[in-house]
Amino acid sequence: MDEHKENIHTEDVNVKMSNTREEEKVKPCSRICPDEESAPQVSPSQSNSDFSHPVYKEIAQANGHINRMTKEELRIKLAALQLDTRGVKDVMKKRLKSHYKRQKLMQSPGEGGPTDTFYDYICVVDFEATCEEDNPSDFHHEIIEFPMVLINTHTLEIVDSFQEYVKPETNPQLSDFCVKLTGITQKMVDEAELFPEVLQRVVAWLQERELGTKYKYAILTDGAWDMSKFLNIQCRISRIRYPHFAKKWINIRKSYGNFYKVPRTQTKLSTMLEKLGLKYEGRPHSGLDDSRNIARIALRMLQDGCQLRVNERMHAGQLLSVPSSDPVEGAPPPHNPRSRD
Repeated sequence: MDEHKENIHTEDVNVKMSNTREEEKVKPCSRICPDEESAPQVSPSQSNSDFSHPVYKEIAQANGHINRMTKEELRIKLAALQLDTRGVKDVMKKRLKSHYKRQKLMQSPGEGGPTDTFYDYICVVDFEATCEEDNPSDFHHEIIEFPMVLINTHTLEIVDSFQEYVKPETNPQLSDFCVKLTGITQKMVDEAELFPEVLQRVVAWLQERELGTKYKYAILTDGAWDMSKFLNIQCRISRIRYPHFAKKWINIRKSYGNFYKVPRTQTKLSTMLEKLGLKYEGRPHSGLDDSRNIARIALRMLQDGCQLRVNERMHAGQLLSVPSSDPVEGAPPPHNPRSRD
């Protein structure tokens, strides 16, 4: 539902983006360096470094050499290093720079070693919701598919998934447009349970995997709509409070744009896959298939050296940016939200 989400009106819900200019300055994948091309991204264990160590000069020189390489030279070098050769030129440059940075830091005592990850697991969520072809401003979108795909950031693998359909309450009859777009039939939602019951099973699924207790995790989405729009509206319709564990998340579009230095217009799901040399797998606008493909992008970014971290949050019904200077915290242990009544 990624491209269709951009046509959704937001006047009917109290969600605003705070300090848009400030948001564009936030670089979730670069934390201290004033010039990302000449200085490397640092790991959490390096956050107090002053970059005076000679290794950073070596890295800057290597980055300069990589910037002058042609696409074919980049491809040959990546192949020689047994690294992925797929993607556009800027992606390959970033991949090669990240590799050299990790190698130099591993060889330099006291300078941190390989890139650390902020979380043990990343949980990808991409809702499907009721919709009309023109999405009138007063239309209340209800979640009809709740998928989750779990990434192990240490093994860099998709290790588990969850999927359930949801019965809409306010507008129980799906539009022909919605059925055609999502592939979700009227029979599927008629036989499903209402959102509060499905959310309880989501919470149980997360708890069974000890997320937020034994393991540090974060939610990841393709854009801000899933949490700030769909989940926010759904909780109001279902008369439950917004779940605390979903109040902060990684917006992969922001992370991708900042890491690979591309404009926001090049961060749609299909475009990100194309630029990384990947093809969409499955059925577009299936929530579970979309989530799996978003997870593939996240895995490629982690492999290329990006430190994915929370960059958006909900507070008092508003969508806010999370500055990269904020302490990194995992999502809290999942619990069933209380009723609004």
